[in-house]
Amino acid sequence: MSGQGAYASPPCMAAEVDPTYFDPLGTDVQQARDVARWRRAERARLASLREGLGQTGRAQVSNSICGHLETVLAARGTLRETVLAGYWPIRGEPDLRPFLSDLHAAGVRIALPVVETPAAPLVFRRWTPGMRMLRGYWNIPVPPPEAEVLVPDIALAPCLGWEEGCYRLGWGGGYYDRTLAALSPRPVTIGIALAAARLTTIYPQPHDIPLDRIVTEKGVSGERKDPS
Repeated sequence: MSGQGAYASPPCMAAEVDPTYFDPLGTDVQQARDVARWRRAERARLASLREGLGQTGRAQVSNSICGHLETVLAARGTLRETVLAGYWPIRGEPDLRPFLSDLHAAGVRIALPVVETPAAPLVFRRWTPGMRMLRGYWNIPVPPPEAEVLVPDIALAPCLGWEEGCYRLGWGGGYYDRTLAALSPRPVTIGIALAAARLTTIYPQPHDIPLDRIVTEKGVSGERKDPS
């Protein structure tokens, strides 16, 4: 929505839609507007929920997620030279950097996402603990331009909200969706989220791409039936 016009029907009717409803064609403009407005409200609520954990609560959640993530990766046999894309935490996101450092020490190649071109797929550049970082898009620290570009075998995606079908609600930039649509073969994708951030649905739109599984502080809380 541009913000300059008015809705033709009562605002944000998404909450009254059947939670199982999904229009695969996504041709209803008003529906898309209502979903977008609902998502903005949910982003604000979920960000506040995460902020309410406080520093101690976020640290506890991060530690628990790291433990469950270690189990998930061990079960799939993550080996030396595997490329795993993590993320640099912002806005109270679970901080997995200590775990990423441990994986690096074990021989896993770690990458971080970089926005090189706005509204385009992400690029993943190699990260090592202690390396010089630069301020990138949205002032998020990123590896320098000379860092090696890698293609991830596994990608971790921070989630503001999530649903059992492994659809992710992020900040709305669409970067992970664009990236997953462009990568071939597609990496195994793992959403990192709070258990309390589970939603009945995010009202998936045609551009939304589901992840393969969701890991929260309570364990693996969502998994696609047919991961690709």
